[in-house]
Amino acid sequence: MYLNIGNDQLIPARRIVGVFDLEITSQSKRTGEFLKRAEADGVVLDACEDVPKSFLVCDHPYHRQIVYLSQLNSRTLLGRAEEQEKSK
Repeated sequence: MYLNIGNDQLIPARRIVGVFDLEITSQSKRTGEFLKRAEADGVVLDACEDVPKSFLVCDHPYHRQIVYLSQLNSRTLLGRAEEQEKSK
């Protein structure tokens, strides 16, 4: 099962570790440090045309983790994931 995170980007749902709201989590110093480190490591992928509203942390077979930026808010992404789970 794949989750559409916006901008025609599909990621395997089994790889998703967490979905986070950028507006809420950006207030945390630790989250800021995490995102800066991920950017410096080159593991941030931008899946949006507009201002990102959320980010997803995913495990990856070749990297420790990948961070996807999405223009969709976290509730929308979680709703999509739940709908796909129901349709199984």
